[in-house]
Amino acid sequence: MDHPPDRPNEIKTHEIGRRTYIVADVDPLDVDGVRTVAVGTALWLVAFVLLLPFAGRLADTDRVWWLWTCLAGFGLGVIGWDYCRRRRNRRHEREAERRRRPQAPASG
Repeated sequence: MDHPPDRPNEIKTHEIGRRTYIVADVDPLDVDGVRTVAVGTALWLVAFVLLLPFAGRLADTDRVWWLWTCLAGFGLGVIGWDYCRRRRNRRHEREAERRRRPQAPASG
């Protein structure tokens, strides 16, 4: 991240109560959450597939709910992934529209 020319090495801080925190000068990794939700959804699916061969043993020990939990996690993950993807696409469309529209001069 580039610093303004008048303050090249300014350290950003944030005060909460009697404590002062230094704010790191880094960009966030996943702003829209699409990749994060997709990875989580895939992990639920992998867990479901890995537990399938043990369905009989899970039934014997009254733990079939593990399979259903994985399936529910996958289903909810698909819904969450679609939601995040649509939100990201709407945000990109709004930003593109804002760039295409000329800015009106401020009247005073």
